Amino acid sequence: MPSYTPVRLLRRASSLRTRCIVLAALALVTTSGCTITTLMPHETVSTPVAAINSATLDQYRDAVARHIVERNPSYVLQGKPQAMLRSLVVVSFTVDRNGHIVQSSVYRTNGDDEAESTALATLRRSAPLPTPPGKLLNGRGQLELFEDWLFNDNGKFQLRELAAPQAESFD
Repeated sequence: MPSYTPVRLLRRASSLRTRCIVLAALALVTTSGCTITTLMPHETVSTPVAAINSATLDQYRDAVARHIVERNPSYVLQGKPQAMLRSLVVVSFTVDRNGHIVQSSVYRTNGDDEAESTALATLRRSAPLPTPPGKLLNGRGQLELFEDWLFNDNGKFQLRELAAPQAESFD
């Protein structure tokens, strides 16, 4: 039994009426799996919540960093951090709607236990932190943040949010 391709079907159709029927059938078969979407009137695109909250988040991170520095003045490095830092400790912490630290942990480190302990202790000593803006809170009424503690050889730190540019030479 010969197979019939669309071109063969059209060639075999002898009359104009038959050809129109074959073309209509082919059009129906080829579009049966498709859906036709009508164009909607021009809709306005709303700004994503993340973009709205970006400035607010930056302001809150700055307020938290300033609060930590104010509560731990004897640990804070004044001036430029040295060219080759002793340690970089990234701390992850969660703040509730009242500024209480719900959870904190070392997220990334170079393995300097003393620097890790200092970073976590200075964060805990700073509690409670400033109250976060409500629009930054997740469904549980919390906000997760990360901050980098930059340590010099003398054990003093700056927070990346507020850090001065590093020295460019090792002298």
